[in-house]
Amino acid sequence: MKPVIFAMSGAALTPDERAFFRDADPLGYILFKRNCVDRAQMKALTDDLRALSGREDLPILIDQEGGRVSRMVPPEWPAFPAGQAFDRLYDVAPISALEAARANAEALGLMLADIGVNVNCAPLLDVRQPDVTPAIGDRAFGGEPMRVAALGRAMLDGMRRAGVVGIVKHMPGHGRALVDSHYELPRVRADAAALELDLEPFTRLNGAPMAMTCHVVFDAWDGERPATLSPRVIGDVIRGRIGFDGLLMTDDIDMKALSGTAGDKAAAALAAGCDVVLDCWARMGEMLDIAEQVHDAAPECLARLERAMATVADAGAPGEFEALIAKRDELLALA
Repeated sequence: MKPVIFAMSGAALTPDERAFFRDADPLGYILFKRNCVDRAQMKALTDDLRALSGREDLPILIDQEGGRVSRMVPPEWPAFPAGQAFDRLYDVAPISALEAARANAEALGLMLADIGVNVNCAPLLDVRQPDVTPAIGDRAFGGEPMRVAALGRAMLDGMRRAGVVGIVKHMPGHGRALVDSHYELPRVRADAAALELDLEPFTRLNGAPMAMTCHVVFDAWDGERPATLSPRVIGDVIRGRIGFDGLLMTDDIDMKALSGTAGDKAAAALAAGCDVVLDCWARMGEMLDIAEQVHDAAPECLARLERAMATVADAGAPGEFEALIAKRDELLALA
C-alpha cells in the first residue's frame, strides 16, 4: 500500500485511473466537487473504490467543513454553517455553542456516511489572528485557544457518532499566515513563546485520530522549510511538543507554497515524518511520479491508520438528521 491519498478526475473512475489505482494501491482517496453529482452517483463511486481496494475500511475523504469549504453543495445537499457561526454563539452561550457544533457535526457526518464517505477534513483548529490572510477567516472557531479546542472536540465527537473520522488541521497552526498557501509560501515570524497560543488547541486534542500539516515556514522552529517538509517541526513540535501520535497527512502537496515536482515533494514530506501524502488534482502524470518516488507505507503508518479507523467502529446509534438540524438551528438562533 502506497502512503498516498489520491483524487479522481470526475464522477466515475476512468479506465486509466482504475488501472493505475489497482497497481498503486493508495492508502485512500479524496473527493471534490467534480466528484459529487448526486447520492446515487457518489454511493456508486465509493462502492467502486472499496471494491477496487478490497478494503471495507478504506479511507474515503472529503473537505466538508461547512461554509465556503464544502464539496457537496445545494441544491443536491443542504448547506452547513462555517465555524464562525459557533464562535458567535459561544460569546452568548458557551454550552449551547458546543451542543450546536456537536449536532451540526453529527448531521454532517450522517450526510457523508450515507454516500460512503468515512473521513472528513475537519475540524479546523487554527486560532484566528487579526489582519491575516482570509484563507482561514470565517472557517475558524475563533481567536481564543480553549474555545477553538472545545468547539473542535464537539465537532470530532459529533462526526464520530455518525461513523465519520475527523482530521484536525492545520498543524501546527495556520492562523498567523499573511498569505494564502494555495498560492504562496507563508512565513510566520512570531517567536516560540507567542506560538504557544497556536499550539494549544492541537495539544488539547492531541488524541485526535488524524491530523493535517500546514505549508507554512515558522522562523522560531525551522526558518528554511515549511512544516510539511520539516523534520524539526514534525518531530520536535507536532510529535514532541503537541504530543500527537495519530495519522499525520500533508495538506495538498500541489499547493503553490511548495516547489519541486510532485514526486520530490511527496518523498520529502514522508522523509520529514509525515505518514501520508495528500494529492488532490487527479493529474495522472503527477500521480505516476508520486507512486514511483514513494515506498510502501511504513508499519507505523499502517498501525496509526488502523487505530484511526477503529475509532468509529463502536460509534453506536446516531441521531436523526432532521432532528439534529432542527436542534442546531434552534441553538444558533440564540446568537
